[in-house]
Amino acid sequence: MPRKNTILKCFTFLFFLVFAIEVIAESFSYKPLILIFKPLIPLTLILMYIEESEKKNVVYIVLMFLSLVTNLLFIPNTFESLFYALVVFTIHRILVIFLIIRLNQIKDYIPVVIATAPFLIVFFYLYFETPELPESSLIILILQNILISVFAGISLSDYVMNDNKQNSILLISAMLFVMLQFSIFVEKYYLNNEYDSILRPLSMTLNGMAFYSFYRYVIEAEKLNED
Repeated sequence: MPRKNTILKCFTFLFFLVFAIEVIAESFSYKPLILIFKPLIPLTLILMYIEESEKKNVVYIVLMFLSLVTNLLFIPNTFESLFYALVVFTIHRILVIFLIIRLNQIKDYIPVVIATAPFLIVFFYLYFETPELPESSLIILILQNILISVFAGISLSDYVMNDNKQNSILLISAMLFVMLQFSIFVEKYYLNNEYDSILRPLSMTLNGMAFYSFYRYVIEAEKLNED
């Protein structure tokens, strides 16, 4: 056990080191460092999960690998790469929702529907007010809005219905993901990349914090299900 804890602490330190370097690299738009460290964020989380988890859920590992691919596709900062990033991230988000439903053992979906509605209203308001959306991305963006709203709705309803440690962490993760999607949406479609030096580091900070929180949620949920 001491050896396992030491390895986990090393991986955790590595994650926050990589995370900090990546945010700094985004601040200065230094592409060589971004190309190296951006994919390392989900990779270090996979290593942390494999080291700490007793169950080794394949779904979590796959969705983190998809996150790695998404991070790579976001680097070029073109509409084409953004489209492919959204496609991969859509699959990723579907797996996230599937994993939450399994871990939280959700049976009553009425609270989920009620909690999802406000998020749908906000994101679709943004969608319909956004000028010059690329036609190739319309369906993907609609699906993304639905999926992030469902993710946030599940997290909020589970927290309200059962306020325990795992659901508190899940809600934090969901809210960070909501802010991340909002930040990316504003950067790409409202400001046309005018404030990259501010918004890209902000998005990367939200991204790292959201995924770390989700990792902690998965670990706590697995422990609770074992008990």
